[in-house]
Amino acid sequence: MFQAMRARLRALVCGMRTARRSAGRDGGMVTSEYAMGIVAAVAFAVVLYKVVTSGPVTAELQDIVKQALNARM
Repeated sequence: MFQAMRARLRALVCGMRTARRSAGRDGGMVTSEYAMGIVAAVAFAVVLYKVVTSGPVTAELQDIVKQALNARM
């Protein structure tokens, strides 16, 4: 009976070690996915900034603000 318990405990410990090792390998993938998401968000922000600060869009935004300020209430 002692040998059976010892074998079972050894199997559990080995299983935990294997799980810990495999989790360590996947940890880098999660970090790289976050990094790619951040890079994509920054790229989108740069494109949006360029569009909003372009000439025609800036003129339209200024017209909208002028109309809002001149509106009668």
